[in-house]
Amino acid sequence: MSTAVAEPVDPAARAEPAPSLLAGFAELMLKLPPGRSLSLSGVDWAGYEYVLAARDAAGRQTPRLFYCEGVLEAMTTGNLHERLKKALALLVESWLAETGRDYLPSGALTVRREDREQGFEPDECYYVQNRARVAGLRNLNFAVDPPPDLVIEVEVSRSAEPRLPVYAGLGVPEVWRYDGTRLTVLLLQPDGAYRESPAGRAIPDFPLAEVPRFLAMAASLETGYGVIDREFRAWVRSLPPTTPPG
Repeated sequence: MSTAVAEPVDPAARAEPAPSLLAGFAELMLKLPPGRSLSLSGVDWAGYEYVLAARDAAGRQTPRLFYCEGVLEAMTTGNLHERLKKALALLVESWLAETGRDYLPSGALTVRREDREQGFEPDECYYVQNRARVAGLRNLNFAVDPPPDLVIEVEVSRSAEPRLPVYAGLGVPEVWRYDGTRLTVLLLQPDGAYRESPAGRAIPDFPLAEVPRFLAMAASLETGYGVIDREFRAWVRSLPPTTPPG
């Protein structure tokens, strides 16, 4: 699998939406039902920041916002999506803890760069290799600071494919996609495309093949997450001891 970075669009060729249209978009996005999305074209950087600020002013962390060269998308998620993403995050964090490594979870961190005209908010993201570079920083400047080492996307309601060029454009080295049955690892290549890999870079020893059976417990919507965590950790502790990657 490979995904090319989107070609840049000439800003002069865009028709900017009127302020009233941006205000209407911001109002509508706050009323989106679960699992729906809303998009608007011709949005400049100031318009993107206006919508981010409108969401903050409403005291909300959702919907998630994606921005790419004039196109702004707001999206909400449903109950199954949220349970699966938290279950996958639980497995990642339990594995790192059990194998003795440190990390920084950054959730749906807003990653944006005005010079790239791009911004995104993932389902989950982590700093592992670059943890020391961002530890202690209250605010990140992504023109200087690194993007997350790992971004996770759950695709039970919509594909993350259209958003991969944004991740690539902002230099995210690794993306995991879970479609409800399979976990796919994508690694950013020197040519700016993502290609599928049998193992990741951020957590190269993570047991990808075991993920579906534990996430199936979450998908049942009945199993408690304490049970999932205990069973996963018990399985990890039953493995032969190994030396964690450096």
